[in-house]
Amino acid sequence: MSWVWTIAELFVLLALLLILGVGSAIFLEAFRRKCNHDQDQGDAQAVFEDPNSLKRVPCPWIFDPAEKYISLIIPAFNEEHRLPGALDETMSYLQQRAAKDKSFSYEVVIVDDGSGDGTNRVAFDFVKRYTIDNVRVILLGRNHGKGEAIRKGMLHSRGELLLMLDADGATKVNDLEKLENQIRAVARKELQLGDAPSSDLSARVSDIPIAAFGSRAHLEEKALATRKWYRNFLMKGFHIVVLLTAGPGIRDTQCGFKMFTRAAARKLFTNIHLKRWCFDVELVYLCKHFCIPIIEISVNWSEIPGSKVNPLSIPNMLWELGLMSVGYRTGMWKIST
Repeated sequence: MSWVWTIAELFVLLALLLILGVGSAIFLEAFRRKCNHDQDQGDAQAVFEDPNSLKRVPCPWIFDPAEKYISLIIPAFNEEHRLPGALDETMSYLQQRAAKDKSFSYEVVIVDDGSGDGTNRVAFDFVKRYTIDNVRVILLGRNHGKGEAIRKGMLHSRGELLLMLDADGATKVNDLEKLENQIRAVARKELQLGDAPSSDLSARVSDIPIAAFGSRAHLEEKALATRKWYRNFLMKGFHIVVLLTAGPGIRDTQCGFKMFTRAAARKLFTNIHLKRWCFDVELVYLCKHFCIPIIEISVNWSEIPGSKVNPLSIPNMLWELGLMSVGYRTGMWKIST
């Protein structure tokens, strides 16, 4: 029977090594986050450079008062081919809406996540065309991940409402009105304004923590029929892990079209740890922790060639979810209030 004990000891050893490995990773991540958090306190002193005048413009901070009605945050990594079309559509919509409604103000914040192509050139071309008051570019220098790019964009935006959307234009930008209207409806209910004029609401909606998530869940049946069997298997498995990690309530955590009030963004994006694909799941977890209402809304979505997600991304996603679960359950990841 000695061989049985040898196998048992081996499993115990492997389990201990796994625990130590996860613990060490969390400790290093916590230390890195602490350093980054301290550095971020100085980010409020950072600047945007105006490519037209070459003058420097002060960089806003999420705790500053809002200066625009809405901010659109677009993370971009090697998107020189897909970004121009998406930006043209976005700017056309925003300009038309601003022409109809003089109280509507906006900004587009493009976060270049260490691209190796001409993404920053494309982005700065739009700054030149539309001025730095309407379009701004944040350069991260090296690739950090989509989650970190969005976090940076959120922390340095000026809007009462903040919308994250993908650089490929997979979701029609005018669908932001669906999210916006639902947020305003929840805010009206929270403030108990009833049928009061919208002007009474607009000044205070940004002070109420609310999140609205675009959802592709209504397209799931069609997607299951067209995707290869192994992709469906992997995605179903991923959804089960998400359910165990963040809990029930949201059918589509990964849609890249999400809107937050300024108050919600302050709580969420000063606490988020994950930098890459699973930051969306952490957002759900943090919303539940802070009791921030999440509204899930169906949006128009189409698959655009050139996606960065592939089956090889699944192991990294599962690792991030495991890291998040252990980090919060052990208290090594702190949540600041």
